[in-house]
Amino acid sequence: MITCGIITLLKKKGLNVSAFKCGPDYIDPMFHRQVLGVPSGNLDTYFTEAETLNYLLKKKAEKADITVIEGVMGYYDGLGGVLTDASAYDVARVTSTPVILVIDGKGSSLSLTAIVKGFKEYKKDSQIKGVILNRTNGMIYSRLKEIIEKETGVKALGYVPEIKDLEVPSRHLGLVAPEEIRSFQTWSETLAEAMGDTLDIDGIIALSETAPEVEGKEPEIPTLSYSVDEPKVKIGVAFDAAFSFYYTENFELAEQMGAEIIRFSPLEDKTIPEGISALVFGGGYPENYGAELAANQEMRESIRNAVRDGMPCIAECGGFMYLGKTLEDENGRKHEMTGILSGEGFPTHKLGRFGYIEAKILKDGLLGCAGESIRGHEFHYWDSTENGQGFHAEKPVGSRGWDCIFHTDTLEAGFPHFYFYNNPKLLYRFLQKAKEYHDGRRAVK
Repeated sequence: MITCGIITLLKKKGLNVSAFKCGPDYIDPMFHRQVLGVPSGNLDTYFTEAETLNYLLKKKAEKADITVIEGVMGYYDGLGGVLTDASAYDVARVTSTPVILVIDGKGSSLSLTAIVKGFKEYKKDSQIKGVILNRTNGMIYSRLKEIIEKETGVKALGYVPEIKDLEVPSRHLGLVAPEEIRSFQTWSETLAEAMGDTLDIDGIIALSETAPEVEGKEPEIPTLSYSVDEPKVKIGVAFDAAFSFYYTENFELAEQMGAEIIRFSPLEDKTIPEGISALVFGGGYPENYGAELAANQEMRESIRNAVRDGMPCIAECGGFMYLGKTLEDENGRKHEMTGILSGEGFPTHKLGRFGYIEAKILKDGLLGCAGESIRGHEFHYWDSTENGQGFHAEKPVGSRGWDCIFHTDTLEAGFPHFYFYNNPKLLYRFLQKAKEYHDGRRAVK
């Protein structure tokens, strides 16, 4: 909520803003893009090396006047809950970004100074330069501002009163999606109005100007080879209220490799787009739209025919369940899905196999050969009666691991979400398969 308010206030200042979210999060960047209308993406030090992460930051930041990076979890909370790796602190450290700490001030006063001091001094390179007091009032803030700055050396940049009417509701996968909040524009405008008098937005802008120049190195990216006037390979991506969990960087990488992204809706459209050579089904909330997805029989048949005809297909999490036989909603009703796979999706009412993973290929297939690996994450309250055995996933901390994912010459389907900048070759192989399918159809014609 505070990040959205700050971005809106920066836009009102006439600044061209871009944004990022630390960690494997889909919904917060959707708020940045859909509600606030600014470019957004993900920065994650588990998924990418420091040079690649800085490259991704620079690519968007150099097109903007100011970039806001939204943190994740507690500031130092990283891998396994015991390491700082992949924490918001880790991203700030790698990018040398000045940090504004947001702390909950409800029911506290002078103790907030100790909290700021502790956070700043926990790591010598904490990057913490400013603080905003959340859920407090003007009287408390006016009394603490000078004390905080004198005792900690951290700039107090305002406060935010408790605004219950503007809080974003949550559900099992986190915040509700932005399209489910009525009147986005009214929400963000009201948010900015409420924070405009209590935040030092000029101080925030001044702090951003202390950030050093971002230097990153572009990874080696293979590209598809086309003959003169040959059209690009088109990748059909399911995108609607049921399927919306995607990393923007994966799309950008596919386009850089020479593919064209075509969006379609399994909820609203009757068939897959004409002329596509591959399919991608991301995560989302298909369990909330089981009846509507089942009712669109023409679309399900179109997808089933294409995949069985050999069209390359990637399906992650919710998209994986859509390829199954049935999907049970939270009320116990089962809905027919595409039936490409025989597994049945069902609710578990708890997080399953939650968090970061490294997935190693066990069987040669669409994305690559046995022994190759890629990093990603899982986050789901639903499971399937059949999860595949094409990959083996392992947690980065601890010894837990499990087999997962269906992996054939033309299909990769399972619960893990992959971040392809971690191993671009795997995405390239998928696009190569799509081009082979595309070329084969052209030859037949």
